[in-house]
Amino acid sequence: MLNIDLRGKRAFVAGVADDHGFGFAIAKHLAEAGASVCVGTWPPAYTIFTKLLKLGKMKSSLQLMRGGELEFERIYPLDAEYDTMEDVPQEIRENRRYKEHAEYTMQGIADQLRKDFGDKPLDIVIHSLANGPEVKKPLLETSRKGYLTAVSASSYSFVSLVQRFGPLLRPHGSFLNLSFLAAERVVPGYGGGMSAAKAALESDTKTLAFEAGRQWGARVNSISAGPWASRAASAIGFIEKMVAYTVQHSPLQEAIQPKEVGATATFLCSPFASGITGNIVYVDKGFHVMAVPKI
Repeated sequence: MLNIDLRGKRAFVAGVADDHGFGFAIAKHLAEAGASVCVGTWPPAYTIFTKLLKLGKMKSSLQLMRGGELEFERIYPLDAEYDTMEDVPQEIRENRRYKEHAEYTMQGIADQLRKDFGDKPLDIVIHSLANGPEVKKPLLETSRKGYLTAVSASSYSFVSLVQRFGPLLRPHGSFLNLSFLAAERVVPGYGGGMSAAKAALESDTKTLAFEAGRQWGARVNSISAGPWASRAASAIGFIEKMVAYTVQHSPLQEAIQPKEVGATATFLCSPFASGITGNIVYVDKGFHVMAVPKI
């Protein structure tokens, strides 16, 4: 029996703010394999997330199959829309949910990781981030600002993450992001530029696989996950209908579970996947292969 062993490895998962989404599931599976896990949490959600953890409100979700509980080595405030503090608008700096944090930018958290753990502290970096403020709007009604915000927060943030966290990787490190089938197929109602953002994310995965591979020997992959009714996905407004549709029309007529994404991510970031880079791996019960539903 082959067991994934990530003992001695450290992972950073950007985009964990509750125990219901793919980011949390990935963090948990990495911990199951023995990795130490740090996470980046959106500043407006940071206080409530850390408070719920301290109060034991997520105790059942933190239980590991091998015994014990998932314990985050560090929880950093992170807003991936900002590369440095110079990029942060004054109104954001003065927002009460941001003012309590001295640093929450990409470069700032990379620097803090170095201070906390040394020059090469990471082996695995996960991007579980997306934001489309106009996601409910059809593309024909999407503003330039809404479109560019979606691309900035959901895809350029991965470029920035690789730029700044690549130098922190130990040999044979791995980057992974989360995409969605809207990158290549039409998903009516998933608007506001989010389909373009996911398409850019997948294209950048391939380019960065080349560039990060040559520069740091790092691998870069993407998981295109099926729809899951997470708290973040509820912003779409019809996520339950999307899940039901994919269950009905997938080769495997089951809803995707976060643990399946977590398990795939752990494999892709492990030595067992040492020859895999630049790939988009579908974890969607086979829905992506369907051209038309069964008639």
